[in-house]
Amino acid sequence: MAATTATTTAVAVIRDWRGWPTVLGALWRRSLRFRTLTITLLLTSTAILITCVTMALVIQNDLFESRKKEALEDAARAVNQAQTTLDATALGDDAGALVELWDSVQEDLGRNSTAEGLAGRRINVGLDAVSLNGFTAGLSFNSVSPNLSNRVVQFDDWQSWQSVSLDIGGRSVPGIIVGQQLQVPEAGPFEIYFAYDLADADNTLTFVQRTLWIAGIGLVAIVAAISFIVLRTVSTPIVEAAETSARLAAGDLGVRIDVHGEDEIATLGRSFNAMADSIEAQIKELGELSLVQQRFVSDVSHELRTPLTTIRLAADMLNDQRTEFDPTTARTTELLHTQVQRFETLLSDLLEISRYDAGSVQLELEATSLAHLAEDIIEQMKPLADERGTELRLVAPGGYSPVDMDPRRVRRVLRNLIGNAIEHGEGRPVVVTVDSNQHAVAAGVRDFGLGMDPADAERVFDRFWRADPSRQRTIGGTGLGLSIALGDATLHGGVLAVWSELGVGSNFVLTLPRGGDVLDGPSPISTEPQEPLSELGDATQPIQLADLPAELFDRGSIE
Repeated sequence: MAATTATTTAVAVIRDWRGWPTVLGALWRRSLRFRTLTITLLLTSTAILITCVTMALVIQNDLFESRKKEALEDAARAVNQAQTTLDATALGDDAGALVELWDSVQEDLGRNSTAEGLAGRRINVGLDAVSLNGFTAGLSFNSVSPNLSNRVVQFDDWQSWQSVSLDIGGRSVPGIIVGQQLQVPEAGPFEIYFAYDLADADNTLTFVQRTLWIAGIGLVAIVAAISFIVLRTVSTPIVEAAETSARLAAGDLGVRIDVHGEDEIATLGRSFNAMADSIEAQIKELGELSLVQQRFVSDVSHELRTPLTTIRLAADMLNDQRTEFDPTTARTTELLHTQVQRFETLLSDLLEISRYDAGSVQLELEATSLAHLAEDIIEQMKPLADERGTELRLVAPGGYSPVDMDPRRVRRVLRNLIGNAIEHGEGRPVVVTVDSNQHAVAAGVRDFGLGMDPADAERVFDRFWRADPSRQRTIGGTGLGLSIALGDATLHGGVLAVWSELGVGSNFVLTLPRGGDVLDGPSPISTEPQEPLSELGDATQPIQLADLPAELFDRGSIE
């Protein structure tokens, strides 16, 4: 049922995109397989991305450099052949022959080069030179930038180039324009420009880049698949071991790991199973010893009650006649009577502990006002408090409405807490607080005496344990009171919490649920006190509940 609810919740969260960070965060924290696979894919993808980008840039640069070199060589070859033709022809003063030669050179430039466009224009060098017209063949001088033209004019023996966007067939394609001077006899130098289409190189680059990305994505997928298979092979035994250890920790002592093979994982599984066998054997042995101990305590307690009854009758009779004895005998009789009473209390506590250990304790519930019950206990403990010079104060802003509880056991808890506060309170006031909320009712007992350090406070509910062995129990405690009190609180579905600090005092808070067997919600009384004794003032004066109006005690009227 719980697994179905968890699955339904997870599906609902996944459907809501805002829940993805929560789901991924939970997977990252709890799943070794997911965390390892994610890290592997991220690192692999990063490495492949860097490799693909680097290769694409290198290929792009190599393609451009190769195509540029071809264009420069092609343009230089065409210009050199044209220059050779011009230099080898003897024209004399025949202007018509020069024009025919120039037309022939233009045709040779187009025929001897692979350029998609060709253009040439005269460089103005003087008025005495023969006038020849420039030409264009698929290349407009608008595509030639001033910087390129200036370089061609300035350096007569250099080739200059620039990358441009060429308009070929109504579409724009990447290209390169190469410029160089051509010396025409009798006419002077000309700027000659060749336009080369680099679309084939761009298409090649696009194909290579697409291939690289497809290969990279495919490689990531292959690495992901391989990583998943490897991780599944390695992590499945680890997950199985984790689940098995969790079941073992939950009390399923018979669970074991299936072991296959002879590798390190198999060795781990065999070691785990051996450890589980040892733990199971020891727990069974301890359980048997615990049962023997419980049975022994119960049997001894029962067997001692009969002779103890006889001894108590004799002690009571002697104690009643102690005035007739000499002082030494009378004192001995008083001590005997006191210790017999303490022994009887110890036997009663041992019997109660044995009932808790055996799980045979039953609550006798009845509607009871915790505030009234606390007032009764304070009245009962007042003579002891007066004897120790301790003032008992009651603060009861809530807790008047009846709540189902076992009044006998709750009385015992409060009596034990108030008695301990009186004994260890160093004569300072003891404040008993009763309050309630919609979830629970609570009673807190605060003293301002010796206190304990945190390590001692953690063990305060252990049986027969004392924070300071040198402290003597002056009011007849058995060392089992707080352990029984904790059992009574747990039996009600409540909590008995403690706060203590050396030299400041202690605060015990008993919290009982209003309804049901489980405490659902915070306690109405904070375990750690908020105010020191000096700030409590008149708020902690004893409250006489009998003087309060009767309507305040209706359920819910004062809560």
